[in-house]
Amino acid sequence: MNGFRQLVGQQYAIALLQQAIERSRLAPAYLFAGPSGIGRSLAAKCFTNALLSQHLGPEKQVLLTQRIADGNHPDLLWVQPTYQHQGQLLSAEEAQKLGIKRKTLPQIRIEQVREISQFLSRPPLEASRCIVTVSEAQSMTEAAANALLKTLEEPGRATLILIAPSPDALLPTLVSRCQTIPFYRLSDENLRTILIAQGHEVILQHSEVLAIAQGSPGEAIAAYEQLQIIPTSLREQLQKVPSTALEALELAKIVAQELDTQAQLWLLSYLQYFYWQKLRNKKLLEKLEKARQYLTQFVQPRLVWECLLLEMSQISLISSIR
Repeated sequence: MNGFRQLVGQQYAIALLQQAIERSRLAPAYLFAGPSGIGRSLAAKCFTNALLSQHLGPEKQVLLTQRIADGNHPDLLWVQPTYQHQGQLLSAEEAQKLGIKRKTLPQIRIEQVREISQFLSRPPLEASRCIVTVSEAQSMTEAAANALLKTLEEPGRATLILIAPSPDALLPTLVSRCQTIPFYRLSDENLRTILIAQGHEVILQHSEVLAIAQGSPGEAIAAYEQLQIIPTSLREQLQKVPSTALEALELAKIVAQELDTQAQLWLLSYLQYFYWQKLRNKKLLEKLEKARQYLTQFVQPRLVWECLLLEMSQISLISSIR
């Protein structure tokens, strides 16, 4: 079986999924757990393709692959985090195309889980089973997570795939109903291979981007894109610990106004790398990581940056006194 040939550096995950298919021992639900950008979504597509193409001839398999890529298969539902905008749910990609800027992260909402339940309430139309993939499952609201739990208890003729950073990012009751498939960060060699193959060789010249990526090609590409977008002047300001409270508050206002949440999260990763290289100060790294957690928990961004920069200025003052 070579349906997973696109997936690089995830031999253990591939072996588990191939065995499940070959032995016809499919779990009702899977959790693809690991950092973003290392192949979890690609693995879900490969797995989906393998399941839906069983018992099809070569020509039909080619057509099926294209239908899956186009999102045009009646037995497949791919759910992504969304924003609420004027009564509609928009994915991050759709919001970007419409020029809609949001200061919060998208979420998997209860309306989407209800759509999953409705989708699974009917039998498969073409394949032997229905398949539902939930991307960034850790972004589920509490109501959505509880509703999905009921669906997992009786999925019917279906396989659900949840994609998340780790089992700890989801409710234990959800995790207990899934077979966890672990994904790992790639080696430097595999990272380099993928970046070159995808035409991103220029990224290899930026050590700070590679350090932030930590073995994730997707993170490396996203980090490089953010590096081009975030104003150099703003990065240079943040590379100096604020010396006064007023300076910290003004800088926090600029960051919150000029950058969306995704850019702010990347900036925190960049600052972690920068300050560790410059000062080797663990306290600063802990403050930056705490700020990241607050942003992902939908705390008001300006407040997060105000608290962070004020604390950084205090740490700097204490260090200078000592």
